[in-house]
Amino acid sequence: MRTVALRFAENFAPDCGTVATHEAVIRKLGYVWYGKLGSAVSAKTAGDILLNDDPRLLLIHSGGQDRWWCHIDAIKREVPPAEGIPSYYRDKAKDFGCWFRIRRFERAEPDVMSKCRVISSGRILTSASRHSMSPYFIIDYAAK
Repeated sequence: MRTVALRFAENFAPDCGTVATHEAVIRKLGYVWYGKLGSAVSAKTAGDILLNDDPRLLLIHSGGQDRWWCHIDAIKREVPPAEGIPSYYRDKAKDFGCWFRIRRFERAEPDVMSKCRVISSGRILTSASRHSMSPYFIIDYAAK
């Protein structure tokens, strides 16, 4: 499965954390928009992700051990309606280059990064993420 792995941090999130805050919106609306800061993923990458039987992306907690699969059903570049964006970053919405509509979070298996290969380098994500400051990686995930 081809998808992206995105790093996230808790710098601006409420005390309950990024994932819990996004899940609260899902409980209310059935979905939440997750914004990727900076440049958008390419249209080709977005298309590849959405072609999967179960489109999802991998969230990697920077400096932590949390890994989450985000089951998605849409990717867009324009800012989505504010109600679907967690309130703590609505005022920064224009800074996000890409938005993923998440329907469900699922904790990833502890060794998930060892099952992901970075497309650009061929390296395992565990190694690539340690030696790169990149905020995201295009990956192939192979469940073992």
